[in-house]
Amino acid sequence: MNKTLVIASRESALAMWQARHIQSRLQALYPQLEVSILGMTTTGDQILNSPLAKIGGKGLFVKELEQALEEGRADIAVHSMKDVPMTLPPGFMLAATGEREDPRDAFVSNQHPNLEALPEGSVVGTSSLRRECQLRARFPHLKIEALRGNVQTRLRKLDEGQFAAIILAAAGLKRLELGHRITALIEPEQSLPAVGQGALGIECREGRDDLVTLLAPLHHAESAACVMAERAMSRALQGSCQVPLGGFAQIVDGELRLRGFVASIDGQRMIRDEMRGKPADAERLGAEMGQRLIALGADKILAELAM
Repeated sequence: MNKTLVIASRESALAMWQARHIQSRLQALYPQLEVSILGMTTTGDQILNSPLAKIGGKGLFVKELEQALEEGRADIAVHSMKDVPMTLPPGFMLAATGEREDPRDAFVSNQHPNLEALPEGSVVGTSSLRRECQLRARFPHLKIEALRGNVQTRLRKLDEGQFAAIILAAAGLKRLELGHRITALIEPEQSLPAVGQGALGIECREGRDDLVTLLAPLHHAESAACVMAERAMSRALQGSCQVPLGGFAQIVDGELRLRGFVASIDGQRMIRDEMRGKPADAERLGAEMGQRLIALGADKILAELAM
């Protein structure tokens, strides 16, 4: 075993929490291993005045980290799985998937108890087309505006009165010990989570069997199966943050339940489906789910979005 290991991470507070979490887990497992963190600012962190869907998608949060792996400046990169493109570049692999935190969306407001209580015309902030289309479908009387920046920046904008409410991932708030800011949790039936939401992924270069072995104790098989199904569904739909889609898998009583949807941005059209099967068949189930959504008409929505 090497005596040192370098983790590449974005420098946002949440990304650094995730990197330090993996660092502490590894140091507890391998006391003789020196684990350091290489903090980096990615393109996605630098461009904050445009929605992600318009500037190239969530892959902008991982490109620089992968470059550090390729150049040997880091051994592994820690990501929020919802930020990882559905197809990794050649030469890279996911070495481990950590146990999932709460995958739900969180409603945060200083004045209102939940989405249902928001008056007509209230401004709701979100960075996600997936959240936006589901909000528009359920609450057409609300005004949805883009909200970029790290968690603290988004909360500050809410506190300054720029928004009546904002929607964030519950996992990020809980990890940053900001769970007290959650006004209400939004159940998947009302807001289906993003593919991979709440799960951490550890990426490395292909062929690094030594790292896969080293990281094996951090790999959570149940979370990995759920995320694999979700990602396979999104891959079949050629999903990205330019596409309003959600995918969420759970394992209950040994059975994997996968729910998914594709929608128009205005929320007027929404194609939904659900499948169940064995966790061992996660990838096949996800790919099949994507094809079923296409057969139900998702392809027409996707074609219009691409125009």
